[in-house]
Amino acid sequence: METIESILGFWQDSSRTLCWDCLFVTPVWLRLWWTVFQSGPIPRFPAVWREGELLGFAPLVIKGETATFIGSPDVCDYLDMVVQPGSPDLFVEVLLEHLVEQGVRRLDLQPVRRDSKIVASLGRFLRLKGWAYTCIDEDVSLEMKLPGTWDAFLHGLSAKDRHEIRRKLRRLHKAGNIRLRVVDKPDAVGREMEAFLRLFHMSRRDKSLFMTETMASFFRKLAVEMAALNIMKLMFLDVNEDTAASVMCFDYGESLYLYNNGYDPRYLPLSPGLMSKVMSIRYAVENGKSEYSFLKGSEAYKYRLGGKPIAICRCEARLG
Repeated sequence: METIESILGFWQDSSRTLCWDCLFVTPVWLRLWWTVFQSGPIPRFPAVWREGELLGFAPLVIKGETATFIGSPDVCDYLDMVVQPGSPDLFVEVLLEHLVEQGVRRLDLQPVRRDSKIVASLGRFLRLKGWAYTCIDEDVSLEMKLPGTWDAFLHGLSAKDRHEIRRKLRRLHKAGNIRLRVVDKPDAVGREMEAFLRLFHMSRRDKSLFMTETMASFFRKLAVEMAALNIMKLMFLDVNEDTAASVMCFDYGESLYLYNNGYDPRYLPLSPGLMSKVMSIRYAVENGKSEYSFLKGSEAYKYRLGGKPIAICRCEARLG
């Protein structure tokens, strides 16, 4: 069993070959989620070692006979286990045998990507054991590969969508001085998060209801901690020095992740929500990112901008 401090050390140790593709199970994210939404010390994580080498760990919390992921679907678009490449089958076998020994009889993993190597390994092992197992698609995450230039990105869209984006960009620029302002230093992010939260509340009633004081505390702390790791990109679409929209993005690995957004309804004729997202895609292209993720949700604009769906599922199993 590993502590959050030891997991943080593994994450910072570049000599280890663990696969940290999932942003939402990085130690900083896990620790912050637990601190804001739970109480008491963070539980220890089951880990699998072989001859002094860490094969992986599972960010699980065990309550009674049930093991679930640490995290929640409302702020973690998908979750996973962190495993060395090439080792998921062995990792899953040892992990599940350990959980059974500890009295765990039910596994409830959600949300998890359908293409996760852990999902495939779980399915193989559980079928081999003859244990009951279901994995049901519940949502999608949309993402896309990025070309090397903005023009190439536009030409990858359908003619209709390309024309629409260009038309709306022209209309936006006719409104005056347009700027995409990127804030990424911790102190500045801490200050500007208030503007982001204001826009978030203004944009839709359901968003305003979602952003409780507890949720706002999580967003503020997350933004500053990610900025300290050079992961946070808080972007503002300014029109004539006034802020029309904002997108909260994470620059992690080779991808830019669109985590959340808000806009000022006064600027609705300029499509500020969509245009701020389009400009964040352009930022990703021009800064050498090879992928862009819209994250969870099947909104039509994500498809029109080139997003391809990856199923997000819930996997449940009876152990033993």
